Amino acid sequence: MINPVYQTVIVGGGFTGLFTALHLAHTYYPRSIILIDKNERFCFKPLLYEYFSGQMESFQVVPRFSNLLKGSGIIFVQDTVQSIDLQNQQVKLASKNTYQYSNLVLALGSVTSYLGVEGAKENALPFWTQQDAIAIERHLRDCLQRAVKIADPQQRQQLLTVAVVGGGPSGVEMVATLADFLPHWYSALGGNSQEIRVVLLNHSQEILNGDLNNPLRSIAESELQQRAVPIEMLMEAEVTSVRPNAVEYKRDERIETLPTATTIWTAGTATHPLIKDLAIPQAHRDKRNRIQVTKTLQLPDFPEVFVGGDCAAVEDMTLPPTAQVAYQQGATIAHNLKAITIGEELKPVKVNIRGTLLKLGLEDAAANLFNTFELMGKPAHLIRQATYLTLLPTPIHNFKATKEWLNEEIFQQHFGNQNVGKKVAQAVELVSAGVVGVLVARKLLKMLGDDEQN
Repeated sequence: MINPVYQTVIVGGGFTGLFTALHLAHTYYPRSIILIDKNERFCFKPLLYEYFSGQMESFQVVPRFSNLLKGSGIIFVQDTVQSIDLQNQQVKLASKNTYQYSNLVLALGSVTSYLGVEGAKENALPFWTQQDAIAIERHLRDCLQRAVKIADPQQRQQLLTVAVVGGGPSGVEMVATLADFLPHWYSALGGNSQEIRVVLLNHSQEILNGDLNNPLRSIAESELQQRAVPIEMLMEAEVTSVRPNAVEYKRDERIETLPTATTIWTAGTATHPLIKDLAIPQAHRDKRNRIQVTKTLQLPDFPEVFVGGDCAAVEDMTLPPTAQVAYQQGATIAHNLKAITIGEELKPVKVNIRGTLLKLGLEDAAANLFNTFELMGKPAHLIRQATYLTLLPTPIHNFKATKEWLNEEIFQQHFGNQNVGKKVAQAVELVSAGVVGVLVARKLLKMLGDDEQN
């Protein structure tokens, strides 16, 4: 075996990878930290809907790694990993560069799965990255601009119909967002906003089936019908084919066709190809081909390698693929890496689910806080925004993003041409809700921080 230099290499700059690196940097970790990601920017995925709809700016949702890591001492390498050699402790990049490691963190997340549906990969639009959000926005604007000029009602309706495949949280948040802002876009072009049609196709009998957000299902079902245009929900609809101008699905033993110029895919995920290619026996993988790791998040046969996030199956634990899980796993990995260098005992990961937050429109959401009480509407929206903004990666970025959000969300939007009495009343109500959101967010972070110390 090659003697590695004393450096830690982190592959993947998502929640687990980035937070592992930042936690290490804040604890004066004595080894070099190298973070490798193919993208220039970190993507705060829970807020990607806000970026997509224009509610938030790129620096808030997709900040550059160079800005986030400035002054941290972390070395960021923008490159694509081609292979990982566990035996020789090497990471090989597309640029032909090779990095030796004393410790490796695998935080590659998952990738979009099209579930073998004919034409889905070629014709459906995924929603996973900043580039995906930009591509969908441009496509939708093009459809609306073409539709407003077409006299034929069938052709126009096809351009104004958006199909979203998948009734999990991503699909629900997507249709809610689309049904609120697409009518505004089309009205601004001179079109009839009520011609916008948003359709959710879901394979199971109900939305959020088996998901962490399932307790919010009844609220979500109600709120989806309160959007600028009501959302059509096709349950038990198995998509069989996606074409450029239609979606085919099987329902009640019949094949039906939905004419549409836009199909957005949120239906499935798969294990990252690099994780599939690792030289690890099948006995150490789960049924989804993820890597089975110990409670300290290490590979059983390669204890110098830590794995977290969507690509890890933790011993005796079933964890949802959420930001709060990734955050806590990143903190545990960082603690254990530091413990190795100073000869302390490693600790098992403890993940505490503090509730769920579900976006249900431009200024609407549902929240299940600490599994104790539920909120909906504007207060839940403010709590969701404040919680996620508080979780943004660095204090400087967090302060800047939060300041911009408070200015836009609370003051600019609600101090227009209203009379003074209404201004004061609405300001008190909104600022109170915003403060509650920040306090809840701080409580969440404190509880997460307490867990890190235990």
